[in-house]
Amino acid sequence: MVQFHEHIITELLENSNGGLVVLSSGLSLSKLVSSLLLLRSSSEGTLLLLSPSSTSLKSNIIFHLKTLNPQFNQIPAEITADLPAHHRHALYTSGNAFFITPRILIVDLLTNKLPTSKIAGILVLNAHSLSETSTEAFIVRIFRSLNRSAYVRAFSDKPHAMVSGFAKAERTMKCLHVRKLHLWPRFQVYVSQELERDPPEVVDIRVPMSKYMVGIQKAIIEVMDACLKEMRKTNKVDVEDLTVENGLFKSFDEIVRRQLDPIWHTLGKKTKQLVSDLKTLRKLLDYLVRYDAVTYLKYLDTLRVSESFRSVWIFAEASYKIFDYAKKRVFHLARSDGTKFNELSKGVKKKKRKSKVDDKVIEEAVDGTSSSTLNAGLVLEEVLEESPKWKVLREVLEEVEEERQKEGMLREELFPEGEDTNNGIVLVACKDERSCLQLEECITSSPKEVMREEWKKYLLNKVQLRDIVNKKKKPKDFKPKGFGILDGVTPIAPAQSAETTSISKQEHDALLAAASKLRNVSENDHVKDTPQPDIGGQGSGKRKRKVGIRKVPIVLDGLGVQNNDKEESVGNKIGMSDSKNEVNEDEINHVSAGRFSEIMEEGTSVENIVLRKHTNPDVAEKTGKPLPPVHFYALESDQPILDILKPSIVIVYHPDMAFVREIEVYKAENSSKRLKVYFLFYEDSTEAQKFEASIRRENGAFESLIRQKSMMMIPVDQSEHCLGSNYAYESDLNTLQNSVTRKAGGRKEADKEMQVIVDMREFMSSLPNVLHQKGMRIIPVTLEVGDYILSPFICVERKSIQDLFMSFTSGRLYHQVETMVRYYRIPVLLIEFSQDKSFSFQSASDIGDDVTPNSIISKLSLLALHFPRLRIIWSRSLHATAEIFASLKANQDEPDETKAIRVGVPSEEGIVENDVRAENYNTSAVEFLRRLPGVTDSNYRAIMDGCKSMAELALLPEERLAELMGGHKAARTLRDFLDAKYPTLL
Repeated sequence: MVQFHEHIITELLENSNGGLVVLSSGLSLSKLVSSLLLLRSSSEGTLLLLSPSSTSLKSNIIFHLKTLNPQFNQIPAEITADLPAHHRHALYTSGNAFFITPRILIVDLLTNKLPTSKIAGILVLNAHSLSETSTEAFIVRIFRSLNRSAYVRAFSDKPHAMVSGFAKAERTMKCLHVRKLHLWPRFQVYVSQELERDPPEVVDIRVPMSKYMVGIQKAIIEVMDACLKEMRKTNKVDVEDLTVENGLFKSFDEIVRRQLDPIWHTLGKKTKQLVSDLKTLRKLLDYLVRYDAVTYLKYLDTLRVSESFRSVWIFAEASYKIFDYAKKRVFHLARSDGTKFNELSKGVKKKKRKSKVDDKVIEEAVDGTSSSTLNAGLVLEEVLEESPKWKVLREVLEEVEEERQKEGMLREELFPEGEDTNNGIVLVACKDERSCLQLEECITSSPKEVMREEWKKYLLNKVQLRDIVNKKKKPKDFKPKGFGILDGVTPIAPAQSAETTSISKQEHDALLAAASKLRNVSENDHVKDTPQPDIGGQGSGKRKRKVGIRKVPIVLDGLGVQNNDKEESVGNKIGMSDSKNEVNEDEINHVSAGRFSEIMEEGTSVENIVLRKHTNPDVAEKTGKPLPPVHFYALESDQPILDILKPSIVIVYHPDMAFVREIEVYKAENSSKRLKVYFLFYEDSTEAQKFEASIRRENGAFESLIRQKSMMMIPVDQSEHCLGSNYAYESDLNTLQNSVTRKAGGRKEADKEMQVIVDMREFMSSLPNVLHQKGMRIIPVTLEVGDYILSPFICVERKSIQDLFMSFTSGRLYHQVETMVRYYRIPVLLIEFSQDKSFSFQSASDIGDDVTPNSIISKLSLLALHFPRLRIIWSRSLHATAEIFASLKANQDEPDETKAIRVGVPSEEGIVENDVRAENYNTSAVEFLRRLPGVTDSNYRAIMDGCKSMAELALLPEERLAELMGGHKAARTLRDFLDAKYPTLL
């Protein structure tokens, strides 16, 4: 354990009330919690850990518990709703530590199934996500009211999230009922001294970007700056937040949306599109330094098609450079006589600029020649620019292997415990798993082969897209006129025309010609190499890709291109769509980051597995220089890779602040171990700028927290216990009660406690918490009909906006309203909006005059017409809903829990008198009754009360019917219908 972890634990143990710990990201929160769990004893009582939203944190805690103390046998299990109540009660009283989901914990607290006296404390692992209305705050409030001596300890390793909004840290502490705030930034004295006492050897390598990469980055920043200027003109967002540096982070979207959500329905389409465009531009900057040139061009092609008509950024002045330079990194066109297209007249260039066409392509009308003669002389020349970091990574690995051999690191006889000192493992840390796989291919084969494989996939995708379009166009010729719009053919045509207008005709034809050649060669080679055992189980698309990498040269630019004879292609290892990074994990032969969760669960020897998988004897034969055993790690998998592998060399391919801190902590824990770290940065890139900005942003967050801590006011009672966030509301109730002094010295009759029966599934929302804050008693049960029962007659079905749209689409809402109308006198549909968003479905301009099946307003109107007794309530926020519930309950009786549970549940013991279950409700007879002449919504219930069956109704005289139906006219209509003679043929 590092010493600053000991200091944190000591501070926590000194205060029996608990506290909130905020530490820098990467300082191993999972190890801190594991150490805290190891120090506790079962005699203190049961410890409950609220399950975090990220499963990786929970798995890391369990892993560190096993590694810190292998004899520790009290690994926390998880308590879920699957366990029966008596089993959960036994676990609560066992004295061990358990992970528990917030939903089942709050239900057990409200139903008194949790013995709070047996609970030593609660650990909250995601304090930055708490708010006054969150379930965790609800749990702590009830738990504190039942057990004042237990502690609540909360942790967060996201300091920038603790300063979002007004006094976020203070409000979080009031929600948790804690008084102490423990701040542990990287610049804290104990932390900095320990991590800098014996730092690892660091080599900072600045890799220059290619000229086209620099051009693309400059163009993207120009476009982003132009979009930000347009955003400033709206006067809707705080100008200080609209900077390019802030735009590099994902949190920028949250900052902008938080300010725009309340007025979202008043914004124009351009402003809404600018928010989306800034997100797209941030992705373009990120993907530029993360992916290869062909993949980047493929992503740009999808953006050109998907965003060409509605986006703002694509029409910015500098946006054409992004597409132009991206193509120049991959290919360019030339004439067969060697003349390049950039040797054109200025007039042609101006013409092309206006039509948004790249300056390497010529127009069809130049020199009066036709497009066919021009196309005949076109040659597609490959550029296939490699990522500059690939070459540097290989050089670093070769240097590492030379140093290992010189220092004799492979002589195990000198190190009887060699795996603990220097095991020779080299760890390469990348952003995502796709980058790991591609780098692995670059090292095991060569960068040129990897780029050629990506290029072949790109061309084959082009020709496959053309074949799909042609297949869908063919049936049109054989059908008579009049067909086409309804048979699915015509809608394909605009997409094709859009492609040919956005890309020049010559360039498009040249790409298709090259792809057709590649496919023809592939098919010919497939005929020669038919007996392939590994091709059998794959689809045709994959087979074509795989066969296309054989020993036949492909002539694209007049030069013979010899393909390598690898057994497996990158195409079969990596399945990536254009907009989403999806890895085809079925065919990955090397250990990937995703396997570590399985390895940790199985408890097998990880070192043996990794070393066995990454000792490649073929690498030295292919490249001429040996390479060390290498393991690739995806940072997004968030696994304790350093403690699993214990590497001696770490290469940070994609810099990440949290991972750098993990390396520092790992070196501080293993001070005797030699550790060398290589950082690969692109020089003068947004990658380096984002890394430095993330450090500045975290330091700024901690400085803000330190200032808040110095001015923080946490209210406490006489016994020095924190009063929480709702003490002001409770004091208001007391002053209101004592305000009437003319009635018996201010004495007021005790109000009856309001009760609300809540469905178990509703505890995923925050409304039960707000209702409890308003002084209502919450009774959690499993309801078949409705979500909230306010009285014996009022049943409420609550829908958030997203849930309302989904329920209409699936038809679930119709069934829910139908059952509510059947069993309750006043069925209510509550439509609840979010407090920080606009109180509007859609803008007024989007609401049409006609009823359309796709309009949400039309669907609601039809629902109200179909169920006339349904009441629809619109609520602006959770607190508004609580006020509405209180006013609805004002003159109503309290609901009966036993009856509410029985509503809609099928009976097993037969018919019970006065039962309201579905079996006692003859729905067919009621529907038949309501369709009889003279029977209306206003009198059918009186008829049901006056007669027990349809047979009895048929025998009632007209005078009795008039009493039940409220008039002689309706009674005579029904009587005439019942007495009418049935016509016969005899």
